[in-house]
Amino acid sequence: MDGAPHEEWPVHRLAQVSAVSPAYFAREFKKAFGLPPHRYLLTRRIERAAALLRDTDLPVTQIALQTGWTSLGTFGRIFRDITGCSPGELRERDRSAPHAGQQIPECVMRDAQRPDLKIAVLEKRRIQAAGTLELQSKEDI
Repeated sequence: MDGAPHEEWPVHRLAQVSAVSPAYFAREFKKAFGLPPHRYLLTRRIERAAALLRDTDLPVTQIALQTGWTSLGTFGRIFRDITGCSPGELRERDRSAPHAGQQIPECVMRDAQRPDLKIAVLEKRRIQAAGTLELQSKEDI
């Protein structure tokens, strides 16, 4: 998955490559990496897209396609859900402070910038929506 995050990696394909059942693979993968295979792949795709946005002048559409997304809209929505900003906003922010991380080792920077997917993207949206609804109802009182 790390070597080709742009490819499709359904659990049954990963299990077949590993010569185990899909259920066993998914369970053991989560034990080993702390995330289900799909979230792990999303993390790697977003991480790679963020690096390309920072380090290249490639258009966002090309970056989305290179990192395995078939829909620019889906890429932008999930990118924002995970990172908190759009691909364009991330590029702009990182370009405005070009030398900020120069003294920090790359491995530390990558770890700090790694997307946090401890909960599913849809669950994250539900929590945010519930927080928004809660704030709106308090303001109405």
